[in-house]
Amino acid sequence: MTTPSIDIIVPVWNSPFETRACLSAILGHSPEARLIIVDNGSSRETELMLEEFSEPLGERGLFIKSERNIGLVPAINRGLARSDGDFAVILRPHVLVTHGWLEALTAVAGDPRVGIVSPVFSGSGASPLCAVNNRRDCSSLDTFAVSFSALLLKNEMRMQAGFFDEGMDNGEWCLTDYVRRAWSKGYRTCATSRSLLISGQETVFGSEERRQGQARASRERYRGQWGATRHYCVYFGPDTDVSPLADAVETILEGSRQGHRFTLLLHHRQAKEFRRCGWSCLHTGIDLVRLSMLMPQRDLVRKLGVLQGAAPGMTMVCWKDDAPSAGMEMAMPFTGMAATIRDAYSENK
Repeated sequence: MTTPSIDIIVPVWNSPFETRACLSAILGHSPEARLIIVDNGSSRETELMLEEFSEPLGERGLFIKSERNIGLVPAINRGLARSDGDFAVILRPHVLVTHGWLEALTAVAGDPRVGIVSPVFSGSGASPLCAVNNRRDCSSLDTFAVSFSALLLKNEMRMQAGFFDEGMDNGEWCLTDYVRRAWSKGYRTCATSRSLLISGQETVFGSEERRQGQARASRERYRGQWGATRHYCVYFGPDTDVSPLADAVETILEGSRQGHRFTLLLHHRQAKEFRRCGWSCLHTGIDLVRLSMLMPQRDLVRKLGVLQGAAPGMTMVCWKDDAPSAGMEMAMPFTGMAATIRDAYSENK
């Protein structure tokens, strides 16, 4: 069996000591990978360190120099343009890799349906995006939330999805746009807790006002392409049997892959059956909330109040169109939500 070729792309702008520690960890824990260092207009001190580090790498390294800071996303794209490996891994200098990190990412990417893989993070700058460690018995599951701190991209997926959109922000909306593009080409995005990276605090540059303005513009650009995302709260009722819900769960999973969030309010027996069927390990955008066994209807009203307070724009969804429960009187029927998700799938495929 042929060992896949891997390029690790590290975009750098100053922070020479942090960057050296990151690069040293890469060489120590991923000796077979090729290192592509993109110097994004760093100071002379950092530039000299990178040149010194890159020189002994020979064919295992590629040093790309930009005379000015062209921005994070363009720097990443510049590295991707020079990558011809089976996999390209983006890694920021504030992240330290650990033993087995790369093997775990490529193992998940071995699934032909997976095009993007994220690790999980620990440390002071750990991203809360991929909450895989909070899922019992889940070491790998689909996700819609990823980070430029570390990300694996499959080459065959990149050839279809293209580069990151340089007209968007350096984070959430640029990445969600890319995940949607990958999904429109038939590729899933996954996160795995088997690859654990240590993240320091990322240095943030520029004014808060400018960053917020860019994020708002990117959000509108995303919505113009893919439509708005929603947070759905789904209640199946106390008497609904789990066995006929397989198609409904597939619809919810498809919705989560479109960027929607789902909170499923489940009675005790339903929650137990969902876990037995493996439906608690589908997607980081699907949360299961179990209702109390003793007074489930009272607990339903209480939990709905908490959820609506935390997410005022949340859309209530009721499984049985003709039997809304307390707190769900204005709920959308599940069939209406399912039709919206199916229509979006057809439009973007």
